[in-house]
Amino acid sequence: MPDIDHLLYLYLRPQELTTQRVNYLIDKHEIKRTFTLLYETRSERNDLIFHTAFFQVIFLVLTFWMLTSSGSYFGRGLVLAFSLHLLVDQIVDLIEMKSFSNWLKYSPWQIDSTKAKFYWAGVLLLVLLFGFLL
Repeated sequence: MPDIDHLLYLYLRPQELTTQRVNYLIDKHEIKRTFTLLYETRSERNDLIFHTAFFQVIFLVLTFWMLTSSGSYFGRGLVLAFSLHLLVDQIVDLIEMKSFSNWLKYSPWQIDSTKAKFYWAGVLLLVLLFGFLL
């Protein structure tokens, strides 16, 4: 579900070169090449809505609420998978781009690189802890 964020980005920015290339491939019914292009250009999309630290903190609060109040295993698994997916995307960004700068771009908090690592470790710990609540 967090990958829907990439599709929203393409919809909200039709002037971008990647968006135009994706539209061209879709018009030619080349779906496999479209997904390949989206995967290869994921690092170019840095103004994503769901891929921010601010959204992640809000979503972790909602994840905790869902895990502690819902009886539905499907709902619990869905929000936990969403949180885990965001965490994996952070790991990929850290490995490929060597920073969390895209995640901290619209953050109301001033976080330097040292604090960003503590933030990431805290999110990892919370997601693992939430996994035990499932």
